[in-house]
Amino acid sequence: MSHALTPRLAFLLTLPPLLWAGNAVVGRLAVGAVPPIALNFSRWLLAFVLLWPLGRQALANRQALASRWRYLALLGLLGMGSYNALQYMALHTSSPLNVTLIAASSPVWMLGFGSLLYGVHPSRRELGGAVLSLIGVALVIARGQPSRLAELQFVPGDLLMLLAIVSWALYSWLLARPPAHMQGSQRPDWDWAGFLLVQISFGLLWSGGMAGIEAVVSNDAHWHWTPWVPALLVYVAIGPSLVAYRCWGLGVSTVGPSIAAFFGNLTPVFAAVLSTALLGEAPHWYHGAAFALIVAGIWLSARGRG
Repeated sequence: MSHALTPRLAFLLTLPPLLWAGNAVVGRLAVGAVPPIALNFSRWLLAFVLLWPLGRQALANRQALASRWRYLALLGLLGMGSYNALQYMALHTSSPLNVTLIAASSPVWMLGFGSLLYGVHPSRRELGGAVLSLIGVALVIARGQPSRLAELQFVPGDLLMLLAIVSWALYSWLLARPPAHMQGSQRPDWDWAGFLLVQISFGLLWSGGMAGIEAVVSNDAHWHWTPWVPALLVYVAIGPSLVAYRCWGLGVSTVGPSIAAFFGNLTPVFAAVLSTALLGEAPHWYHGAAFALIVAGIWLSARGRG
C-alpha cells in the first residue's frame, strides 16, 4: 500500500532523476569511446565491487538465493541487464531530444502496468497529474516552441528507448509488489546493501552475457581510452547506480510506482539544466515553467493516493 508523500520521500524520489540526468549526459559523452553494452556491464561490475563490503553477507545465504532465483533473475534482467544497456544503445542511434520524449512516457507505462497486472487503477487525480507532467516535459523538449514537436522524426533507435522504459516500469512494479516469499517474515534478512548487491549479481550475469555477444557481433565494440573515461565509469557506478537505485527502491516501495513515475519526469528538466550549464548558457523561462508543471502533476497525483 502506498503512503502519503512527505518531504523525505520527495527528496528520495528527486535525487535519482538528477543523477540519471547526469547519466544521460555521460552516456552521450561515451559514444565512440565505450561500447554501450560494455559500458552497462562495467558500470555494474564496479558498483558490485564498491558495494561488496556492505552487502556480501546476503550472497552467503545460498538457500535463500536458490529458492528465489526466478524473481531475483527477473529483477536483474529488467533493472540492471536491460534498462541501462538499452538506454546507452539508444543514445548511439537516437537524438537526445527523441530519447527524452520517449522517457517522458514512463508515467503512462507505470499506470498501465499497474492497472493490467496488479489491478491498481489510476484515479482521476493521477491521470490529471500525468497530463500536467507530460505537458511540462513537452515544454522542455520543444524549448518553449510547441511547433518544434511536429518536426520530430523517429528512428529505429527510438524503439530501444521505448523498450527501456517498459523494462523500467516492470522493474519498479516488481519492487513495489514482490511475491509472497519476499514479504514480511518470509523475506530474507537482507538490508538495502545486501538486496541491491543480490540484484546486481543477477544483473551482471545478464549484462556480462550481452557484453560478450556485443564484443563478438559488433564491429564497433572497441574501447578508446581517454583521461575522462575512468571518471565516467566511477560516476555511473556510484551516482546513477548505487545512490539512485537505493533512493528509488526506498521511494517506490513506500509511495508506489505510479506516483514515483511522475518524479522520473524531472529527468529531462535536470538534463536540460545540466546541458545548458556545460555549454555556459543560462536556463530559459520554459525550464522553470516545466518544473512547475511537473511538480503540480506530482502534487495532484499524490493527493489521490494520500
